[in-house]
Amino acid sequence: MRTITTSAHLEPDTTARLSVFAPTPEDEGFVSLRVGGEFVDLALIARPGTADALRALARVAEEAASALDRIAETAPEGAA
Repeated sequence: MRTITTSAHLEPDTTARLSVFAPTPEDEGFVSLRVGGEFVDLALIARPGTADALRALARVAEEAASALDRIAETAPEGAA
């Protein structure tokens, strides 16, 4: 990954969209994974050979979701 550091808060209405750009004679093709909301739109561009990096990202995102589920289960009633 090329270097950039930023932060954004995911909200319940955050959207995710995949776009596939097929190869052309001038380009090998790529996919764009866009995550967005009202003010922020993050696009991750992945070219052939980076599938393992996307799979690792998916695994970590699943772990994060599971951690949030555990936090929600132990949070006091009415806490946000």
